[in-house]
Amino acid sequence: MAAEISEVEAREDGVVVVVDEECVIKQVDLTVPKTDDPTMPCVTFRMWVLGVVSCVVLSFVNQFFWYRTQPLAVTSISAQIAVVPLGHLMARTLPHRIFFKDTMFEFDLNSGPFNIKEHVLITIFANSGAGTVYATHILSAVKLLYKRKLGFLPAFLVMLTTQVLGFGWAGLFRKYLVEPGEMWWPSNLVQVSLFRALHEKEKRPKGGMTRNQFFLIVLLTSFAYYVLPGYLFALLTTISWVCWISPKSVLVHQLGSGMNGLGIGSIGIDWSTISSYLGSPLASPWFATANVAVGFFLVMYVMVPLCYWLNFYKAKNFPIYSKDLFKSNGEDYDILSIVNANFRLDRAAYAKNGPVNLSTLFAMTYGLGFATLSATLVHIFLFSGRDLWEQTRRAFGGHKKVDIHTKLMQKYKSVPMWWFWVILVVNIALIIFACQYYNESLQLPWWGVLLACGIAVFFTLPIGIINATTNQQPGLNIITEYVIGYLYPERPVANMCFKVYGYISMNQGLTFLADFKLGHYMKIPPRAMFMAQVVGTLIAVMVYTLTAWWLMGDIPYLCDTTMLPRDSPWTCPMDRVFFDASVIWGLVGPRRIFGDQGEYGNINWFFLGGAVAPLLVWLAHKAFPSKKWIRLIHMPVLLGSTAMMPPASAVNFTSWIILGFLSGFVVFRYKPEVWKRYNYILSGGLDAGTAFMTVLLFIALGLQNISLDWWGNSGEGCPLATCPTAKGIMVDGCPVV
Repeated sequence: MAAEISEVEAREDGVVVVVDEECVIKQVDLTVPKTDDPTMPCVTFRMWVLGVVSCVVLSFVNQFFWYRTQPLAVTSISAQIAVVPLGHLMARTLPHRIFFKDTMFEFDLNSGPFNIKEHVLITIFANSGAGTVYATHILSAVKLLYKRKLGFLPAFLVMLTTQVLGFGWAGLFRKYLVEPGEMWWPSNLVQVSLFRALHEKEKRPKGGMTRNQFFLIVLLTSFAYYVLPGYLFALLTTISWVCWISPKSVLVHQLGSGMNGLGIGSIGIDWSTISSYLGSPLASPWFATANVAVGFFLVMYVMVPLCYWLNFYKAKNFPIYSKDLFKSNGEDYDILSIVNANFRLDRAAYAKNGPVNLSTLFAMTYGLGFATLSATLVHIFLFSGRDLWEQTRRAFGGHKKVDIHTKLMQKYKSVPMWWFWVILVVNIALIIFACQYYNESLQLPWWGVLLACGIAVFFTLPIGIINATTNQQPGLNIITEYVIGYLYPERPVANMCFKVYGYISMNQGLTFLADFKLGHYMKIPPRAMFMAQVVGTLIAVMVYTLTAWWLMGDIPYLCDTTMLPRDSPWTCPMDRVFFDASVIWGLVGPRRIFGDQGEYGNINWFFLGGAVAPLLVWLAHKAFPSKKWIRLIHMPVLLGSTAMMPPASAVNFTSWIILGFLSGFVVFRYKPEVWKRYNYILSGGLDAGTAFMTVLLFIALGLQNISLDWWGNSGEGCPLATCPTAKGIMVDGCPVV
């Protein structure tokens, strides 16, 4: 924590405001400027042109790559870099010409030098395109995997309303999750550092380099390096050297595989491997990284091995790590055979095929999801309950405490609350209309919409606090699937829709809140931020929907791994996980898997374990208040550390943890000045360089199917990691025990 320097101001309305001149979070104090120029133009012609183009391009590219075996997420940082020369070029070449003079639509083609505030708004547009429209999964699952019809209009309405619903939740909780200095949103500091490096002029230190020079070096280096893992030497993405010790041993491959096993010793020397599922480790505070590391170790090296080798739930009949669903004899489950003509569960066919079985890790992932949910509520109540009460009291009372950034933002008009209420009410009405009018396709009743909204409202604040302070976001998807799966079983589309309205709308709300905090740090007028977010979101939804629809009609057998060539890049791993979840929770239903009719009923005890875990930490903290490290044990992050597995694998975690330790602990503690100048810029440069080369490789070589066939591109070398180990189970390519 930074030292606290405060001043007290009394406003005309009688409200007493205490201003902290120094930020309560050291990383923010070191990174974010404490100055502002209110005269700097931000809503400019350049902003509109470059912002809309960035949003369209990123939306198209991200949806295009989404279906690929190695899905590429081109982040807004790529656009953040690319628009800089274009912005300066427009500033030099466009004429100073005013249109619609003396009207509310007046604008100047050239409003002067390209500045940091319009650059921030362009990046907000790009963020809309960089953030995936999760409801696309519904479209993919129904049309490509269930092979049923879903019209364009109901699909578009679901995608649009899911994204826009998040604005309502963001408006309700912005006073709690944006204005307080303690809500610092660590990932935003990467972009703040990058904005400063690109716009602030600084003198090169003796024997060193400016931040801009450092960024360019990192960008060019990562751009050039990614030719190796991205094309020439793919083995660098997952080096699982333990498997090489015994090429014919299933056990050794299970232990050493970074993709399909426990990943002991496995590492990826590839930024896309490191940051693909957990985000940048350089943006994660060390205490959060440590919690993720402990959680990963306990799950992957204690729980999963014990459950597998003690053969809980016939674990040895299946791979130790897999996102697929199985019959009891180890065969892949034919899901389409248990769906009837009404898109419901065919109970007779299900009884004939037998129950759905999960791999050990997949089952543990759901159990830990239960634990994370209850741990989140208890943790927030015990550790943040008093702070939330104080913030609420101050919000409605006559005494407010703000930091220097909130004080500077008071110069601008805030977004009226009624704007958010109008969006919220109209959007919910549109959702109910869509679900009622297209009920045959969407299956979700009106009361399901209201219940999903209630869950989203209830969990946005606690999960937002965790996200804003740790850079980790516990998933809400499991509780939404669980609730509607019990209340409205055997309807897979209803389950998917309920999940996107209950979980993804909350997730989208947190994205908007993170953008608001970025604007807060960069002193962007709130109404300009709101405008950029709304317009960017509408454009992104249209582009995502049209791109997905085009790909589904243009690529034969998209996502169908039974019909695609073995080396096809269009296997859709993320959509496959979503599809499997819709089978477990929607088609079959939780009662037949986790309830009294299922085999995995004991996993429900994780709910209780998750609730007790933060209570034990809180009691230890009260018993030993001098031990500051106890309070840093963050059970929601620790228990939810492996929530992305599958599709994430062990190598994504081992590599991320190593780099997070070096940055967040070693450099931050022993070289704080170096960390301050270069840490977040390093992250931005690695993101941008890797993304640019990935797109270039795809355009130049991928579209032409030009590949390099040699040992270095033949996979990690652990083919037996996916083999079952029970006696008598026969799988192609695996030895029979």
